[in-house]
Amino acid sequence: MREKNMNTQPYKGSRDFYPEDKRLQKWLFAKWAEVCEKFGYEQYDAPMLEETALYQLKGSDEILSEQTYTFIDRGDRSVTMRTEMTPSVSRMVAQKRQELAYPLRWYSIPELWRYERPQRGRLRQFWQLNVDIFGVQGQYAEHEIISVADAIMQSVGAKRSMYQIKLNSRLFIDFVLKDYLGLDEVESATIRRLVDKMAKIDPAAFAASIEASMSPTARDNGAPAKLLDLLQLKSLDDMPADVAGHPSIAELKQLMALLKTNGITNTVFDISLMRGFDYYTDIVFEVFDTNPDNNRSMFGGGRYDGLVGLFGVDPVPTVGFGMGDVTFVNFLEVHGLMPALESETELYMAFIGDMYSSVQPVLAELREEGVTVAVDTTGRKLDKQIKTAEKKGIEFVVFVGEQEIQTGQFRIKNLKSGEEQTLSLARLITVVKDRRKK
Repeated sequence: MREKNMNTQPYKGSRDFYPEDKRLQKWLFAKWAEVCEKFGYEQYDAPMLEETALYQLKGSDEILSEQTYTFIDRGDRSVTMRTEMTPSVSRMVAQKRQELAYPLRWYSIPELWRYERPQRGRLRQFWQLNVDIFGVQGQYAEHEIISVADAIMQSVGAKRSMYQIKLNSRLFIDFVLKDYLGLDEVESATIRRLVDKMAKIDPAAFAASIEASMSPTARDNGAPAKLLDLLQLKSLDDMPADVAGHPSIAELKQLMALLKTNGITNTVFDISLMRGFDYYTDIVFEVFDTNPDNNRSMFGGGRYDGLVGLFGVDPVPTVGFGMGDVTFVNFLEVHGLMPALESETELYMAFIGDMYSSVQPVLAELREEGVTVAVDTTGRKLDKQIKTAEKKGIEFVVFVGEQEIQTGQFRIKNLKSGEEQTLSLARLITVVKDRRKK
């Protein structure tokens, strides 16, 4: 019986990164890191595996119960592959709570795993930029974090008409649910989850679910209608008098005004914005793609002042966001912002005869000068060596035989333009380096 061939496809929801894919990832991560470091943020990392209890502190019940890769290790410990970075970075800050110099400005680009149905913008394996500022109580932290997010969008050529920044306050939502509507904690939690998914639910079904989630007393007091009316509001200025005086309304207005001072005018208030994690305590935000072909939330974040304190140390006020690579690349694709990335190998060396030993000093000098060069060691005919360089997207081919080694003059061909020149090694190096500047 013939053995079944092994499947060549990667695990469902994960990706193979061929050189051209890795080139894009490298470019993207470099953009993210460059912007973060311009704002004074330092890079950190944490383990891929964490104790499962870490994610039980305060997160998303849905992620914990349905989307984690959790198993028992050989030491009989329950461990989980990280699904997000916020619990890990909070643990790290708590570990050195008294030693660190605040405010902390940290960023990371970790690989994360969630067991969910793969679809557009969502895979099981993904990378996520995490940016957090620890130790700032006031609104300037929110302003800076949103400014970092906006600067990243600008760095890839996005115009502000291409995306919208939606803002809300968990403090305000808690006030509405508990004080304005008179709901208890269980009802409030259920309503928050419903509102978070409102855009995906039929309006009539949503209204029925809201009513069913409230007690008879709340229904008798008109709470369902009050909530549905609030959810229709598009502006902070339209708030009814009973809630308009809450301090969070003024804070949201101030934040939006502050963002306008550095040109961020694409902000809107969205009372339905919840963010799925339980650890958010005040301002939350999400960045939405405005393109009809990709009209969805790309990433978001907010303030989570209580998470560090759950480790038994004094709390640290914190604001941050997470930006996933999958949704970000989708944004680049639909807006025509994908970079034209060429091979990082600048020069392909084709041999005329067996020149491998003789050419080593030349290769050493090229590499010492910073030229990236690959050597064809196959012994094939020149035309096949050239085809390999073309297929790899390498721009220059240099031909090396006995004559070139003896004279120190090398024939170089630009595969894009077809131009050929015979140059000294020093001049050849200059030609290749000058091409980088174009």
